[in-house]
Amino acid sequence: MTVETIFEYFPNLSENQKEQFKKLEELYKDWNQKINVVSRKDIDELYLRHVLHSLGIAKFTSFNNGASILDVGTGGGFPGIPLAILYPDVHFTLVDSIAKKIKVVNEVVEGLQLTNVTTINKRVEEIPGQFDFIVSRAVAAMPTFVHWVKGKIKKVSQHDIRNGILYLKGGNLEEELKDYRTAQIYELTKYFKEDFFETKKLVYLPQKYTGK
Repeated sequence: MTVETIFEYFPNLSENQKEQFKKLEELYKDWNQKINVVSRKDIDELYLRHVLHSLGIAKFTSFNNGASILDVGTGGGFPGIPLAILYPDVHFTLVDSIAKKIKVVNEVVEGLQLTNVTTINKRVEEIPGQFDFIVSRAVAAMPTFVHWVKGKIKKVSQHDIRNGILYLKGGNLEEELKDYRTAQIYELTKYFKEDFFETKKLVYLPQKYTGK
């Protein structure tokens, strides 16, 4: 899959956003040779397995200008970097406990000249502040993840949906979500036609507090 598929799914990108998405492949291939943060087979399918997958969140909901988003266990910068390109007026904080991964993320952020991204090399439990939404890609089972991010979601919601967790995950989620009655599961095949998404899901877990 090429970057053109991204443009087809997101037809309203500016020229600058298109250029940033185009640059992703070169930047990641270059840095992945130095510091391996994306598996060998996945680097050749970067736009499908990482970029488009990350943007599944944007097919479900959009972020208002001025919103703050926390990407937990960002790894090589997913889903945070593709979302930061898509929403230049939203601030993204990308957190990972592994220093070499944050180094790569920093280089990609600099290469793309993204001004709306902050990176932190710490465990998420150690960082201060609260955010409108917390995003991630399958870094832990939901009960563990919810424990990690406890207290980090703003109580007052400014979006069409309540603040909460937007979690990209695959497989059977019934067992790990059994204690979360408000969790909503969306099949990514609803948004994308590629076979890769047949087992991929987005879990939306709204916070317990009522909004506005």
